[in-house]
Amino acid sequence: MTLHLPGADGALRAYQPRTEPLALTPGAPLTSRTVFSAAHVVADPYADTTPDSPAAVDWDATLAFRRHLWSHGLGVAEAMDTAQRGMGLDWAGAAELIRRSAAEAKAVGGRIACGVGTDQITGGTLAEVRAAYEEQLAVVEESGAQAILMASRALAATAQGPDDYLEVYGHLLRQAAEPVVLHWLGPMFDPALEGYWGSSDLDAATDTFLEVIAAHPDKVDGIKVSLLDARREVDLRRRLPQGVRCYTGDDFNYPELIAGDEQGFSHALLGIFDPLGPLAAEAVRVLDTGNTEGFRALLDPTVELSRHLFRAPTRFYKTGVVFLAWLAGHQSHFTMVGGLQSARSLPHFARAYELADGLGLFPDPKLAEERMRTLLHLYGVTP
Repeated sequence: MTLHLPGADGALRAYQPRTEPLALTPGAPLTSRTVFSAAHVVADPYADTTPDSPAAVDWDATLAFRRHLWSHGLGVAEAMDTAQRGMGLDWAGAAELIRRSAAEAKAVGGRIACGVGTDQITGGTLAEVRAAYEEQLAVVEESGAQAILMASRALAATAQGPDDYLEVYGHLLRQAAEPVVLHWLGPMFDPALEGYWGSSDLDAATDTFLEVIAAHPDKVDGIKVSLLDARREVDLRRRLPQGVRCYTGDDFNYPELIAGDEQGFSHALLGIFDPLGPLAAEAVRVLDTGNTEGFRALLDPTVELSRHLFRAPTRFYKTGVVFLAWLAGHQSHFTMVGGLQSARSLPHFARAYELADGLGLFPDPKLAEERMRTLLHLYGVTP
């Protein structure tokens, strides 16, 4: 049955939903690339909360979604930006999420890496920033998960220059039990991170970032770069020490970065691989056979959807990710911690639905159509 979807101009247009999904089933483990999906959390829709309340999480649905990702051979990047760290999920909630997900990963044999930050504080001295990082690092290491050292709002507010970053990160890397992933999150994802690594000049910031890695290459498994600048990521990965991986976090240019060139390639740690999980895994399996063209043929068409979800203000991409999870049947409602379901417009949702449906991402297209129709009715749209 035809849906009438609102466009950016406010006019309704007819859309005929797809009737059959893209056939995607779990397959062999991925071999040529290490691929993480940064996973969202499912809110408890029955909790009596306000936007300022601690997050109320539906743990059963949240862990079920992680099992879905693991079943397709993807790793889970837990308690990251996609899980609304600093945008509805506080440190207490993140710590519980880390413990529960790490235990689930151990039970099913899934790969997991977890975010280590400083979001239990808003500022302070360098010593207090280090202590906040150490507290979170201990939780992740005790859970048995790999650590991802996330960019810190508190450090960005406290650091006086590159030397402070070198001191804090050097301290953390020296005491890390196992090699970690360093995460450089650009200000388009979080404006509070402007000038990270001690400079708003990205060339200077890159030099400091590389200096941190060069001083402790044995403690750095890889870097996760989220700057939405493919050329800069390629230049950066070519300067990494031997054995240090680059995990692309570029949700605009991921197919070309994962495919790589004659001088190397990027692995992946991406928020867009939350809704694209099964399709992304299938594409990498094709790449595992050496078929780069086939990989690009599967993944290139998804870029338009990703760029739509991550359009400015980019930090609200989580709303589109959870919206698609609801349409796909991974959760029974479209509610987010912190009330973030209100962060995007109906035309934005309509276009996200249209693009995802066109790709065949919904396992049950009829369910997705019915839920999209319900949302349209809620907003007062009638044919």
